[in-house]
Amino acid sequence: MKRREFVRQLSAGAVLAGAGALGHAAEEQGRTAPRFDPGAANRELAGHRIAKITTRGCRDRFPRNVGPNSRGRPVGRGGGFHIAIVTTDQGTTGFCMCGGPKKPEDIKPLIGRRVSDLFDVERGVAPDAPWWMDKTLHELAARILGVPVWRMIGAAGPSAVRLYSGAIYMEDVWPRDKPRGVDAVVAACRQDYGAGYRAFKLKIGRGKKWMERSAGLKRDIEVTRRVREAFPDCSVLVDANDSFTVAEASTYVREVADCNLYWIEEPFEENADDLRRLREAMAASGCKALIADGESRRDRARPPTKYGGYTQVFVDRLYELAAENLVDVFVMDLDIVGYSRWRKAMPELVKAGVKASPHAWMWTMRTHQTAQLAAGVGNIDIVEGIPGQAPGIDYSAYRMKDGRLVMPSTPGFGFELG
Repeated sequence: MKRREFVRQLSAGAVLAGAGALGHAAEEQGRTAPRFDPGAANRELAGHRIAKITTRGCRDRFPRNVGPNSRGRPVGRGGGFHIAIVTTDQGTTGFCMCGGPKKPEDIKPLIGRRVSDLFDVERGVAPDAPWWMDKTLHELAARILGVPVWRMIGAAGPSAVRLYSGAIYMEDVWPRDKPRGVDAVVAACRQDYGAGYRAFKLKIGRGKKWMERSAGLKRDIEVTRRVREAFPDCSVLVDANDSFTVAEASTYVREVADCNLYWIEEPFEENADDLRRLREAMAASGCKALIADGESRRDRARPPTKYGGYTQVFVDRLYELAAENLVDVFVMDLDIVGYSRWRKAMPELVKAGVKASPHAWMWTMRTHQTAQLAAGVGNIDIVEGIPGQAPGIDYSAYRMKDGRLVMPSTPGFGFELG
């Protein structure tokens, strides 16, 4: 089937879906997602072979200098990353942030291979495909098929995805010789509010590194209350980066119980006894926040598990905590797990009654890719937003509306190279 005919039939709804993720047609705001046959889609991919792979360095630019969290140094104005640019023999090009290739010999075995040998629209990347190509192959396949990634992987979630600003760090404690105080945190929220955000994730745990323990906890409480008072129409999330003791976390939730927190992320290293004590303190004070956990790992999985770089022991422990209603949202990293693996894992999370929100800091493109995952597979209620852009990449297909990132209809992930 020629690409033009495939896209015509897709638009007309004539290529009806079979089983699997592409068989799901979600209705969003009165519009029904097109349904198409994954077999026909894969046959279309088979008509393209990899002809060229190049890489390019990029660097994000945040709208302000971002301060530290409870453990690290200030983030600054943005981080560097590489993109892989893949072109087929039919002239279709896709590109995406990647962790490779490391050397020329990583590319040579891929030249001449059919796209369908490396990628399947229902299962994602093939077992023998390099994982650094995971998102790039999603992008390339969707461009070949003439659809956005979120539609290609199922359109099971909303087409406008709720974001929180993940860039509200400890601006109050920096610079060390002249700290700016709580007003700097409120100002950062105000800047992101102007950019369309209606949810903010505040870094807490100042007593771990930046202040004396009791003074740090007092400042965490003050910052939370100030942001809640300044932005009554917004959601407030907090993230301690495993820096609290259970006693500190319990005191914190009691003091901010009336702030209606959306979630508390990584209050301390996850363990059932401390989480039970925290849940008890939350219940006693009327704090109904979700508990989010799973980003930080102490061991790297080698070889990768079905959760990528997270060990099976680590993931099993998270599921055990979820079974006791001690963790509500899994926040493992988008790329440590991997795009294809997240797609496969989501039914497991749904069965366990757990939501997902893959960690996306600190590269701006990951916000949009995570939002496409949310729109594609569902079970992700809110996504980490990173204000800013990388010069040389066009983000204009995306727009914010009422605190939500509206998914584009443009093919692939919706970015263009400048």
